Amino acid sequence: MKVARSVSDPPNATRSALALLTRREHSQKELARKLQWRGVEVEAAQAAVETLKQQGWQSDERFAESLARSRASGGYGPLRIRAELSQHGLPSEQIEHAIEACEVDWTRRAAELLARRFGAKPAKDRNELAKRGQFLQRRGFDMDSIRVALRGLPDDCDGE
Repeated sequence: MKVARSVSDPPNATRSALALLTRREHSQKELARKLQWRGVEVEAAQAAVETLKQQGWQSDERFAESLARSRASGGYGPLRIRAELSQHGLPSEQIEHAIEACEVDWTRRAAELLARRFGAKPAKDRNELAKRGQFLQRRGFDMDSIRVALRGLPDDCDGE
């Protein structure tokens, strides 16, 4: 009689984790959590994640850089990206490295986002200006970038 292997068996847990990683990068914390949702025991999930990390299939560094690039290109600012990466249990050094690896001029990105969202016309009053600033805050830009973007980029920065 053949005994069916459960999802709690380490080889099956590793296979399940690898299937998740073939779709997109995952942090260690996220990968272990997803395995547990699929019925994998905590120890088996942690062992599977560790195995894949040692084999180079899982990398928190690669995950952090991928997520940061994706969010930056989607119009999100560094504060929002940092918060999302920290929810994945990544250390602050790794988060900062991922933000820097984006090589984004956050002030320029904020100004471009404003222009795309509200057009080239300046705000007609304080309420409109506040609305634009709040939009950038929700997207995760810092106050310095917001102030500069709301005033408009200097002419010597255009076209770079």
